[in-house]
Amino acid sequence: MKTLLAILFSLALGACATAPSPTRTQDLFADSHFRAPAERIDPDAIFALSEPMRQYLESTIIPETKRKGKHQALFDALYAKNQLKLEYDAAMTRNASQAFAARTGNCLSLVIMTAAFARQLDLQVRFQSVFTEDTWSRAGDLYLSSGHVNLALSHPMDPTRTATVETRQFVIDFLPPADIKGYRTHIISERTIIAMYMNNRAVETLAAARVDDAYWWARAAIEQDASFLPAYNTLGVVMARHGETAEAERVFRHVIGAEPANTAAIANLLSLLEPRGRSTEAAELRQRLARIEPNPPYYYFNLGLKALGDRDFKAARNWFAKEVERAAYQSEFHFGLALANYYLGEVKETEKHLAIALQNATTRSDRDLYATKLERLKKPPAKQQ
Repeated sequence: MKTLLAILFSLALGACATAPSPTRTQDLFADSHFRAPAERIDPDAIFALSEPMRQYLESTIIPETKRKGKHQALFDALYAKNQLKLEYDAAMTRNASQAFAARTGNCLSLVIMTAAFARQLDLQVRFQSVFTEDTWSRAGDLYLSSGHVNLALSHPMDPTRTATVETRQFVIDFLPPADIKGYRTHIISERTIIAMYMNNRAVETLAAARVDDAYWWARAAIEQDASFLPAYNTLGVVMARHGETAEAERVFRHVIGAEPANTAAIANLLSLLEPRGRSTEAAELRQRLARIEPNPPYYYFNLGLKALGDRDFKAARNWFAKEVERAAYQSEFHFGLALANYYLGEVKETEKHLAIALQNATTRSDRDLYATKLERLKKPPAKQQ
């Protein structure tokens, strides 16, 4: 949306936020401005088991529970390399049955699918938001911030035991143990997980230019959990894209009222005010944003792209390297660094950063792109002077 509104951030996943200000949720909606959704939004379908899932449960998971225990039998059946062979793919947030059918999903999809099976085994499920630094990505002209969730499983509490005795938790996470060691977690409700799912679908449908559908997904997310502020921000982005600027402004101000340092909402509101000549308000917001976040996500990356366009490849390499320094696992930044080194004739550095980009790609399409580039970029051009 940069072409329309300068910068719009949309949070694809995140931790539970503080409670919003007292504004009535219904006052923030604008149903009459949007066409009816093309698909039914059904919260009950998110965790529902398909018939193939039930067959897999009966034939593969349950027979192993006596030998391994329910927790280990479930984990091995879903995530052992010789079983489902699940693949991480952040391109789309799937419900339980979709993730099982596709054998792929992002961390939220895999958490939902695992929880669906766990409940059939009469395991108690606890959803957790993991306190990690949010990662940023782009989908067209949307900037997306992603957090991380996992789940802990336990047997239901025996009513004959005292409440002071805790059952052992079995944590399932889709990041390597070394990546989450020492991270704190925050318990979140199933309603928040559902809101996260719906918010993700809103972001994904918006990125696919299905603005009306995105509105209904964002609206549904808020109805599920009115304290989940990323859904309000997404709603405001959808309204702004649809041309409902007054309504979008009201939503962004609602978020800022609850979280005065919410940089996404501040940046989004700023992008609404500046083109409309509200310079005094915009200047105050820009100053506030600069104090909170002087160099926002993709700041150095965009400078690197500009330098590439100007054929200043040394400057481009320096800018991309600065982004890599603060986001070491962002594949797009390594790809930019690989391009800059390619035009400078640095063969080994080009291959190094393309390999890192490939290793850290979060979608199949990106992995295919980087793999193709790594294969093709074997013979660099003459080194620039």
